[in-house]
Amino acid sequence: MRPNGESASDAPFSAAADRNKAPILEVLAIALPADAKVLEIASGTGQHAAHFAAAHPRWDWQPSDIDPRALEGIAARCGGLPNVRQPILLDVLAPPAAGRLGGPFDAVFCANMIHIALWTTCGALMRLAARELAPAGVLVLYGPFIEEDIRTAQSNLAFDADLRSRDPQWGLRRIAEVDAEAAQAGLRRTQRHPMPANNLALVYRRDPG
Repeated sequence: MRPNGESASDAPFSAAADRNKAPILEVLAIALPADAKVLEIASGTGQHAAHFAAAHPRWDWQPSDIDPRALEGIAARCGGLPNVRQPILLDVLAPPAAGRLGGPFDAVFCANMIHIALWTTCGALMRLAARELAPAGVLVLYGPFIEEDIRTAQSNLAFDADLRSRDPQWGLRRIAEVDAEAAQAGLRRTQRHPMPANNLALVYRRDPG
């Protein structure tokens, strides 16, 4: 239990995070080394941080979120895990100065963020990852995307329409445009993993060119 009395059982819960944590972990286990320092952006409920860190005790996990209210729940859920650091407040559009996040990191992980944020957030995420990653580090993105040559699932089209009805600047992002933002930051997509429920996991590394 945390000092304020909140326990892991009281922390906010996401059914989607509970469903996708296992398949995402499979991708991370492939992409990350056995000993890895990881920065998670938009940790939300902290369910991913708790599941991944418990499964891989040699991963040093740094959760973060833009919402100050989320930090308490993340800390409560991960409080018993020695390889999870205290969550930090992080807005990729206004990141702290270089060196303040505790990097370099072997990986930056971000799930389900860029489609519920301003498009400028995508480029900011890429630049932050490029700045904070170790030379051989990886950026792993998870979520629904639109691909030019692959038919978009009807459920994803409906989700996209719903997002845009709530905020015209939200919506599923085209992978080609995400890749272009990555390229501007010096990153290149090296892996594409199909995931359950018409989602994808995308892995980016530094472009040797």
